[in-house]
Amino acid sequence: MNETIAATRRPEVVAAFERLTQAAASGVPCAPVRDLIGRDDLAAAYAVQAALTEARVAAGARIAGRKIGLTSEAVQRQLGVDQPDFGILFDDMAYADGDVIPAGRVLQPRAEAEIAFVLRSDLAEGPLDTAQVRDAIAYAVAALEVCGSRIAGWDISFGDTVADNASSGAYVLGTERRTLDAIEPVDVAMSMTVNGAEVSTGTGAACMGDPVEAVVWLARMARDLGEPLRAGQVVLSGALGPMRPVAPGDTVTAALSGLGTVTVGFAEGATA
Repeated sequence: MNETIAATRRPEVVAAFERLTQAAASGVPCAPVRDLIGRDDLAAAYAVQAALTEARVAAGARIAGRKIGLTSEAVQRQLGVDQPDFGILFDDMAYADGDVIPAGRVLQPRAEAEIAFVLRSDLAEGPLDTAQVRDAIAYAVAALEVCGSRIAGWDISFGDTVADNASSGAYVLGTERRTLDAIEPVDVAMSMTVNGAEVSTGTGAACMGDPVEAVVWLARMARDLGEPLRAGQVVLSGALGPMRPVAPGDTVTAALSGLGTVTVGFAEGATA
């Protein structure tokens, strides 16, 4: 973590932070930041994310958990990487099942269906293996992640999306909670619709082979970076099927076997 903190002071990291901050404040997407920090400089990209997180917390936001991205091998190949990434979930990103996201709240929104996990204990000590992670999960719940990019046209490399808080926007949790004794995440089948038309399907196996294994990866990565996962936090484990763009007035619903459904709407006038 000391390395990440030190990196936040590098001029190129500061410049990337300022570019993304301006895009978020103005609602106008910006040019990619890879010209400043490179396409795949992991330390620099997470340093930008850390600086953005520090600024959000200083402004009053509370960290609610993490999101895991790039869990699909196909998406990793597209961006030329061999690992997932993660971003920070803040309390003001959360919406309830059936809510309508206000116009302009998420820049260039795209929706994907996921399994979310809520932790009942910290993941800070021990081997952080599959058994420990499963025991730390209080329950699973159906979720929609509304990804958003401050980068114009979603023209992103690995460095761009990591710096931009893993293209985080908003998230919605369903109401049916299931323990891992009642449901096996890898076996969950998902169908996502936009305005009633099916646009995405998949299974738990599409998320790093098993959504729980995605949380194992995150737990180790978060601890390595000095900010381990804590009890009560939400973890969005990664998409079960392709992400799809959404437009003003759309309604998105995901149905996950064993976990029920989750729905969110987009107010007229939202940036698409």
